[in-house]
Amino acid sequence: MVSRGKSRDRIEPSFDDEREDEDFRLDADDRVVGGRQVRSGAKKSKSNAKRGKSGSQKSRKVKSDSGGFGLGRLIYWGFVLSIWCGIGLVGLVAYYGSQMPSASSWSIPERPPNMKIVSVEGTVIANRGATGGEALPLEEMSPFIPQAVMAIEDRRFYSHFGVDPLGLARAIVTNVTSGRAVQGGSTLTQQLAKNLFLSPERTVERKVQEVLLAFWLEQKYTKDQILAMYLNRVFFGSNAYGVEAAARRYFNKSARDVNLGEAALLAGLLKAPSRLSPARDPEAAEARAQVVLQAMLEEGYITDDEIKSAMTQPPTKAKRYWSGAGQYVADLVRDEVTMLIGQVTEDIVVETTIDMTLEKKAEAALTESLAAEGEKVNASQAALVSIDGTGAIRALVGGRDYAESQFNRAVKAKRQPGSAFKPFVYAAAVENGLRPSSVRNDAPIRIGSWTPENYDQKYRGPVSATQALSESLNTIAAQLVMEVGPDQVIKVAHRMGIESELQNNASIALGTSEVSLLELTAAYAPFMNGGYKATPHIVRRISKADGALLYENNYLEPPKVLNDGVVSAMNVMMRSVIDHGTGKKAQLAGWEAAGKTGTTQSFRDALFVGYTSNLTTGIWFGNDDGQSMKKVTGGGLPAKAWHDFMTAAHQGLAPAPLPGGDFIEPVPAEEPATIGTIISDVLQGGGEERYTGDPVYAEDYPAEPVPSGDVTGSAGPVPPGDVGGGQGARRTTLLDLILGQ
Repeated sequence: MVSRGKSRDRIEPSFDDEREDEDFRLDADDRVVGGRQVRSGAKKSKSNAKRGKSGSQKSRKVKSDSGGFGLGRLIYWGFVLSIWCGIGLVGLVAYYGSQMPSASSWSIPERPPNMKIVSVEGTVIANRGATGGEALPLEEMSPFIPQAVMAIEDRRFYSHFGVDPLGLARAIVTNVTSGRAVQGGSTLTQQLAKNLFLSPERTVERKVQEVLLAFWLEQKYTKDQILAMYLNRVFFGSNAYGVEAAARRYFNKSARDVNLGEAALLAGLLKAPSRLSPARDPEAAEARAQVVLQAMLEEGYITDDEIKSAMTQPPTKAKRYWSGAGQYVADLVRDEVTMLIGQVTEDIVVETTIDMTLEKKAEAALTESLAAEGEKVNASQAALVSIDGTGAIRALVGGRDYAESQFNRAVKAKRQPGSAFKPFVYAAAVENGLRPSSVRNDAPIRIGSWTPENYDQKYRGPVSATQALSESLNTIAAQLVMEVGPDQVIKVAHRMGIESELQNNASIALGTSEVSLLELTAAYAPFMNGGYKATPHIVRRISKADGALLYENNYLEPPKVLNDGVVSAMNVMMRSVIDHGTGKKAQLAGWEAAGKTGTTQSFRDALFVGYTSNLTTGIWFGNDDGQSMKKVTGGGLPAKAWHDFMTAAHQGLAPAPLPGGDFIEPVPAEEPATIGTIISDVLQGGGEERYTGDPVYAEDYPAEPVPSGDVTGSAGPVPPGDVGGGQGARRTTLLDLILGQ
């Protein structure tokens, strides 16, 4: 039977590749409900038909979507992780920040006080203090210094807020790629915060606190103030903190005068101050400076011409330690300032009495003498002190080389002065009535068990006091001590300026008691200034950095310690030492000069102390360990060095005579009572003064300890009658006088 219904096209199942992915399972929507099929099923069939046409395209799209899904997940979780890291970082900062004191209590620590020591001309001699130099305002520094430091340490210093994220990121990348720590990400502000407040240990806590303090510094101070604080406190090696200390340490100049190459070298030190120090490794320091110069060029601070000029400059030469004779001066000043004003709590300026022109001449005189003859005569050290008539120290050299030894031999070393002590014996004798023309017998003498001898072991018979001093005759000095008594000699020496304890025995005549070169030189000054005590001093004025006065010395009214007659007589006799005696090598052309040589036992010490109307100068040569020199006497190397220094010191000055140049011998009545010369004296070579009164015996004096030197023992002075003792040289007789002998 033929159906009447509308004909329908039958859809045959197809198993093409386009349908191979179809799912033939029925779901709930495909089921017949109430005799009707759910319409959505029909729709799905149509959808499936469409999918059959574009299956391959959808398959490729699904694969693409799966790749995009992976990248999205990575971005998503990275974002989530960064949020949590941020939260953790904030928590970490909050935790370590809570461990710090309240920001309201933060303050910049005071910079350790500096003592700036200057000469009479205003030249800086040295600085003393923990930093090694004064603080300079930014505008007073050489402009190359801050430029060099910023170029190599913090190029965006004026644009960041205390922490430089770009610089930190660059440092991280550089360090990761190089496999080691090549760059640091800290800004100058962070470095300052660390130097001011924190320890150098590398911990997370310290780094967090460093960042917080950097923010605080940036909020409280201007960029210029932060940069100035950094440059005045940062360590440059060799105990130099701050640019001023470093410039003086390495270049012997102020940071105000540093040139481009020197500024680059200083900036280069910040990476490794000790390893890159020009005093330790000049080549490494110079190589680092070249890196700094290139960085300055890249930042536009300097031009190509400037960098070429800087690179052609010879490498900076620096001594390993602080050096120069001025350092001995600085140490002495530091000690004296502490005694004058107590502990220094703020920056001060100390004006000294030192003349730097004389100081350099003094150092040169000793250095050249030691270089020329020191090794040949086994003399390794020397010292010099030069003072004016008020006692002001004009030059002081404490040793051959401060870098090798900081011990001040001019001030702290106490040694026997030898015959350089004899002027005090003669001054005491002049006060007792001795005249330059007075005669004493140069002959063997015994004082207890001590028998002093002359240097040449010869005896000259009757000689004048002037001749005895000029030729440094030991026997005459011993006789004079017996005449006036050792105690009187000690009183005169102390009155004139000797401060050390002196042994009360006859050997004091030969300078067996130890004194310093400074006090010995100062005690000669009354001979050149008319008889006034010259208290040695080196500090003139002390003031704060703002100019407020803290101390000013006053030596305008010194006490009179010698009368004019004694000064005149002593200058007559001591001039003869240089004119005709043991100090002839010290003669100065055109100037009246006087002085005395000194040599101790076995040539351990050699001294010459002399003066003009302008300066009194003492010089010592010897060895720190007391080794004997090769027959060096006070009239040799010390006298020649004294001549060299004093000649240079008096250049351009008009010569002036010593006090007492018009000396007139007092009438004989002023001499101590003597027995007149008789014919037997002439016949027997007499004519020396006789001693009156009761003799002084050894038991009248307490026993003295055995003195050092050639003295073997002493029980005190014995009667002057022991002079000669039958051992003396032949006396001048009447026949000698007639024959003119």
